[in-house]
Amino acid sequence: MERLPLFKALGDDTRYAIYLELARAAAPRSTAEVADALGLHPNTVRPHLERMREVGLLEVAVDSRGTVGRPQHLYELAGGAPSLGLEPPAYPTLAGLLANVAAACAPAADEVAGVGRHHGRHAGRARAGRGDCVDAVMAEMADMGFDPVGERAGAVTTVAFTRCPFRALAEAFPELVCELHRGVLEGMAEAGGATVASFATLADREPCRVALVSR
Repeated sequence: MERLPLFKALGDDTRYAIYLELARAAAPRSTAEVADALGLHPNTVRPHLERMREVGLLEVAVDSRGTVGRPQHLYELAGGAPSLGLEPPAYPTLAGLLANVAAACAPAADEVAGVGRHHGRHAGRARAGRGDCVDAVMAEMADMGFDPVGERAGAVTTVAFTRCPFRALAEAFPELVCELHRGVLEGMAEAGGATVASFATLADREPCRVALVSR
């Protein structure tokens, strides 16, 4: 997702309140349910929901089961929409537990990277036709929260990751998190017709970065 239109849409106080309500909801909500939760009229809420749907923040489904008259539109956050830190609190705990389990198994670095490469190849193919390999890497890393910044010099593009969304885990388990990151980048490069010339983790330098060579 392009971030600027999303954050512009969320710059309105009412839309931000609606977004938070849907982010916290356990199931998709109708216009009337959102309006009732926020103490607003449905006619006030409806255009805001549509605006957020237009920019890709929300998905809508039509539910006509058990209703009389016009079917209901049910809204929920779109896949890949920013979470605004509203992930279930159990997720960080689960991630830490899984990292401990994985570390106890002591997998080889290339085994870990191989898992990342599988994801990277899939992500690269999914973004095929929407720019070159560097564009795909920049978009995928932005969606994951790495805030990438690229600099081209001939056939080589260096992408620096100005934020690590998994920093705490990366510092505790660099042999897992950073190798997964490397694998994702290698898989995307493979799918997009490029090669990874070098990959520097947080242990090597900050911010971490990758050098991609276009074929």
